[in-house]
Amino acid sequence: MPAYVWIETLEDALRSLGKRKDWDRFSAQVSATRQAHPALLPWLEKRPLQALELSAEWPRLLTVVAWFVGHPRPGIYLRQVDLPGVHSKFIEAHRGVLAELLDIALPADAVAIGKIGITQFSARYGFLEKPTRIRFRVLDPAIRVVPGSACPDVALDSGSFGRLELAVKRVFITENETNFLAFPKVRDAIVVFGAGYGWDALARSHWLKNCSIHYWGDIDTHGFGILDQLRGYFDHVTSFLMDRATLDAHASVWGSEDKPLRVDLHRLTPEERALYDDLRDNRIRARLRLEQEHIGFHWLAHRLEQLLDGSTASHSGTLP
Repeated sequence: MPAYVWIETLEDALRSLGKRKDWDRFSAQVSATRQAHPALLPWLEKRPLQALELSAEWPRLLTVVAWFVGHPRPGIYLRQVDLPGVHSKFIEAHRGVLAELLDIALPADAVAIGKIGITQFSARYGFLEKPTRIRFRVLDPAIRVVPGSACPDVALDSGSFGRLELAVKRVFITENETNFLAFPKVRDAIVVFGAGYGWDALARSHWLKNCSIHYWGDIDTHGFGILDQLRGYFDHVTSFLMDRATLDAHASVWGSEDKPLRVDLHRLTPEERALYDDLRDNRIRARLRLEQEHIGFHWLAHRLEQLLDGSTASHSGTLP
């Protein structure tokens, strides 16, 4: 058997391997890059196979890089980049490779290096991001947010929500839309449609630190995980309808949690931690969960009255 084969020329090698067309395409990419952005040549050398897969899009990618170089940290939305032959969604569809190219082509002060991953592409390169919206319902008709509308359902960008000046003493947060819409009227209160694990936007609303905050999530490991995370921003949050009595009273509608948490949570009260540990360690039933939408409205109303009973003297009870 032969130990090796000697091929005299590159042309012979390309013909033998059937890679002549690939070589021509890659050579064209190298030539175009050398002319437009020679700083990107090391990327082509490092990722030739990926470059070949992008050969059809490569001229547009170079055009986009040139625009970024000419407009560092532009302060507009990605869809506002207007380039001939570049579809409005092209940049969004190629954020992964563009991030690698832009990190090479742009000066250091044009890149926010702390913003990592394609979800933070806009922030990394100085574009405006879609504002995070916070949706809430007013639970007291005396609180006026929209003129002529009592107890409106309102969605504001997080900045506007953070600047609200409302006579609110109590804030409820629930993760289920039906519960959000049907939540009973309460004096001096609003209810916020929850955000799962995403609390950064709400955390910028510093006026919430002066309100009682009650979180109502699912009784499962992730429900307590979300509660634990929320307490990282507002340490005075109390849980609502996330107790053993509520769980036991609704055994007929218990469900199953797909991917339970297994970690320790350190911001729970002793009672919450005991229930969380029982759920996490399958002491009641494997992967047990009670979704908040399965809790009876009569149970909600009764427990809400109990919660507010100590505040009736200060006119913070439920409203008819």
